[in-house]
Amino acid sequence: MIEVFTSPLAWLTLSLLLFELAKALSARIKNPAANPLLMTALMLGTILVTTGTPLEDYESGGAFLTLMLTPATVALAIPIYRQRETLRRNLLPILAGTLVGSVVSVVSVFVLSRTMNLDWTVLAALLPKSVTLAIAMPLAESLGGLSAVTVVAVSITGIGGAVILPPFLKLLKIRDPIATGIAIGTASHAVGTSRALELGETEGAMSSLAIGITGLMTAVIITIISVFL
Repeated sequence: MIEVFTSPLAWLTLSLLLFELAKALSARIKNPAANPLLMTALMLGTILVTTGTPLEDYESGGAFLTLMLTPATVALAIPIYRQRETLRRNLLPILAGTLVGSVVSVVSVFVLSRTMNLDWTVLAALLPKSVTLAIAMPLAESLGGLSAVTVVAVSITGIGGAVILPPFLKLLKIRDPIATGIAIGTASHAVGTSRALELGETEGAMSSLAIGITGLMTAVIITIISVFL
C-alpha cells in the first residue's frame, strides 16, 4: 500500500478534494446522474481498491465526516424556520404524505425481505433505509441489524433518490414545491434534501421537515413490527 495513504489526515483531505472536484464536474455536466456524492464514492472506491487500502484505514480519517453528520442534519432546521408559515398552512397534507411514505418504505422492505428469506440481521438493517443515517444506525442496531448493511442501504437510497426523484416527479407533472420537497425528503433523507435545496427554498424546507417526521414515524412503525414478530 502506498505510504501516504496510511495517514488519517490524507484520507480526510482526499475525500474533501474529491467532493469539490465532483461538484465542479456536476456543475459542468448538468445531468441528474452526475451526483457529487455518487461520483465521490466511485472515485474513493476506485482509489481504495487500487491502493489495496483496508476500509478500516480509510475510516480512521473519514470518521470526522461521520461525526459531522448529526450537526449537518440539525442545520436543516434553518430552511424549515424560514418556511414556518407554509408549514403551518399545510400541516395536515405534510403529515399524511410522510406517514404514507414511511409505511410504504418499511412494509415494502419487510415483505420483500421475507419473500427472499433474508436473515433477520439483514432485514433489520434494511428497514430504516429511507431515514437519515443519524437515525437509521441506532434503529437498525437496536433490532440487531448489521450496521454496515444499513450504511450501504441508506447511501444507495439517498443517492438514488437524489438522482431519480426530481426528473421522475417532473415526468409525473408534479410541480408543487411542497409536494416535491415532501416526496424527496421522505424517500431519500438528507442526501435527497441536498438536491431539493437546489430546486428551491420551499422544496428544501419541506424536504428537511420530512426527514425528521419520517425518522419519527419509521421508528414507531419498526417498533410495532418488531413487537409482533
